[in-house]
Amino acid sequence: MKEKLFVVKIGGALIDDEVLLKEFLTQFSQIKEKKILVHGGGKLATTLANQLGIEQQMVDGRRITDKATLDIVTMVYAGGINKNIVAKLQSVDCNAIGISGADANVIQAKKRNHPQIDFGFVGDITVESINRTLISNVLKLNLVPVFSAITHDKMGNLFNTNADTIASVIAQSLSDDFDVELLYCFDKEGVLADVNNSSSVIKKVSSEDFLALKEAGKLHKGILPKLENALAAAKNNVKKVYLIKETQLQKHTENNHAGTEICLS
Repeated sequence: MKEKLFVVKIGGALIDDEVLLKEFLTQFSQIKEKKILVHGGGKLATTLANQLGIEQQMVDGRRITDKATLDIVTMVYAGGINKNIVAKLQSVDCNAIGISGADANVIQAKKRNHPQIDFGFVGDITVESINRTLISNVLKLNLVPVFSAITHDKMGNLFNTNADTIASVIAQSLSDDFDVELLYCFDKEGVLADVNNSSSVIKKVSSEDFLALKEAGKLHKGILPKLENALAAAKNNVKKVYLIKETQLQKHTENNHAGTEICLS
């Protein structure tokens, strides 16, 4: 029987709220099983870019990353936010280690090749991008990896890589060695049938459901990358995948499942 592993992704409003973040990390630290945390960048990178007069461009919820923006997201994601999270986890006796994709060559990306759009220093990854042996060895040391959304190409270049994708691909990569549960934690109760009604949680979403919701225009841009990556994980041997509200983490991991389960059918 495989050992249980939680891969938990956070971002957005949670990272921007010091009180909520501390409460969440306290709940995260209490997960008894092995665990990995993946974080995005919240609003700080955009705020800093605006302060420096560096215009930001987004396409379908994804950031166009020129060299100046890459410098900012590297400082913010792999630097300030990552180390702040690690320090807060240490304060609740969770022995965490902050990691970017460049560290120990743990996530090797390729520059995005898009037929119409030049995304700049944006890296795409696959399951083969992940150094799963190294991550497994870190987990065996009873350390908790905390991944930022920065990767590299082993040719001296750093890339901004979607954190939802990093969480999904890490979960897929480790599913051969662990019984993996992937959790996307955000500021909604789950996938909502009506974005203005927090009680309209859809309990299960399949590939067919996703396409129907997308065609009906019921999915806002922020949730699209989460659902696409959640479905990719479910299709590639990740045992359980959920989208849950960040305040429900402890309840969920104690087998009182919350939010929306992503399933194949």
